[in-house]
Amino acid sequence: MSSETFSIRSHRGSKSAVEHAAQVIFTVCGFAAVLAVASITLYMIISGTPALFKVGILDILFGTVWKPAAADPSFGILFVILTSIVGTLLAILIGVPIGVMTAVFLAEVAPARVANVVRPAIELLAGIPSVIYGLLGILILNPLMYKLEMIIFKGSATHQFTGGANLISAVLVLALMILPTVINISETSLRAVPAHLKSASLALGATHIQTIFHVIIPAAKSGIITAVVLGTGRAIGEAMAISLVSGSSVNFPLPFNSVRFLTTAIVAEMGYASGLHREVLFTIGLVLFAFIMIINVSLTRILKKGVSRDDK
Repeated sequence: MSSETFSIRSHRGSKSAVEHAAQVIFTVCGFAAVLAVASITLYMIISGTPALFKVGILDILFGTVWKPAAADPSFGILFVILTSIVGTLLAILIGVPIGVMTAVFLAEVAPARVANVVRPAIELLAGIPSVIYGLLGILILNPLMYKLEMIIFKGSATHQFTGGANLISAVLVLALMILPTVINISETSLRAVPAHLKSASLALGATHIQTIFHVIIPAAKSGIITAVVLGTGRAIGEAMAISLVSGSSVNFPLPFNSVRFLTTAIVAEMGYASGLHREVLFTIGLVLFAFIMIINVSLTRILKKGVSRDDK
């Protein structure tokens, strides 16, 4: 009897010690994550702000001429900022509907055998390196865009032909690259919707399609918005693939113009930049960092407002 009592007490004591150790580990990991974000933010501010004062905030953010190596250098990145905004927005507008509809197909419509074939293919897309997307864009997409460009601007004396390396090519590659993220997270969210919601909708006479669009998708919108946020982050932060298919020239973001994104501006010139030129590239990194933070905070607030509205 005494040995059994001792065993139980010992077990309780060891359990308490394990829980305490786990709590300490989790706390340390949480503070480490916060410290990492804070240190990155501080480093970007320290590295990116000097050029703003040397060149001028208005000259950098609202200037349209990028000639860092000229005798009279100019560091305007307005067209680069607009390209990132337009390119990311178009990629989201193309990729998110396709991704969400694919997730609905896998979660609610597809037979098990079909889903078991499509799902691994989507997971394979997520594992393909970004440079492969860029190479496929050069080999397949750019020639098609060049043929289209030749047809549309045939006989034009003002259009600068890009060989197919333009904004449209970059947007299509980005839309393809965000599909795995949007599909996987959206499908998980759709499958997490309680079964009784679907059953109740069908019992009230709604069709399967009506149930999907009026019950299941609204119930899973928190996860779907999360997928959009992560997909947006992937699109904004991509550099290698779009540097291969966008042409990497600083122009106004028109569909058939060769363009440069914030990420590709850094990748293209950081290897040889020095002095003020290098500092401006860090400023571009700061703008990109601020851009990502604004989008994440904005989408998070939209999500919280939607959830609070549903709770009411």
